[in-house]
Amino acid sequence: MQAYEYKVIPAPQKGTKAKGVKTPEARFANSIDLLLNEMAAEGWEFQRAELLPSEERSGLTGSVTNWRNVLVFRRPTAEARKTAAEAQTAQLTELLQMMQAAQPAAAAQADADIAPTKADTPAAPAITAIAGDPEAPEGAIAVPGRGARAMQSDDGVEELSPVSGVTAALKARASLAGDRKEPPAPAKPVQSPKTDNEG
Repeated sequence: MQAYEYKVIPAPQKGTKAKGVKTPEARFANSIDLLLNEMAAEGWEFQRAELLPSEERSGLTGSVTNWRNVLVFRRPTAEARKTAAEAQTAQLTELLQMMQAAQPAAAAQADADIAPTKADTPAAPAITAIAGDPEAPEGAIAVPGRGARAMQSDDGVEELSPVSGVTAALKARASLAGDRKEPPAPAKPVQSPKTDNEG
């Protein structure tokens, strides 16, 4: 089964004028641009440009070979487009059915989560114990202790203002202590005692 149909058209030979397009090269490129966009709007996909020989009659009995530039396009056949659309519709239908099948199960689960277990019996309060307590009853919910709560609430930012105040106070105290000190007395020369043998 053929999936594509092809179309071959002659390449433009002249440029097309447009606003802002001045040079011959730009006008020729504009011609190609317009042709490709026109074909794409009809569903044709550009494949390639070819230079092919064309044998043509010349005079009564002669022939000459001319080289022609052509552009090759393709698009899916009508049958292939119909088959692709049917396959896409089948996939979407299957996906929709799967979603609808999953929806009641999810709704039932949500209802089970919301529904009260026993309306007659009030729920017993949960037993809690500090995490790591060796004497905690079995089945107790572990909660963080005082130190752990302080660590959890700590944002990790060090407070600097009390430290700077203490430093200033220590500097002031040190300067006061330095003022109170008396200068050291000059050292007196030590004289050794005279002995009788010395003259």
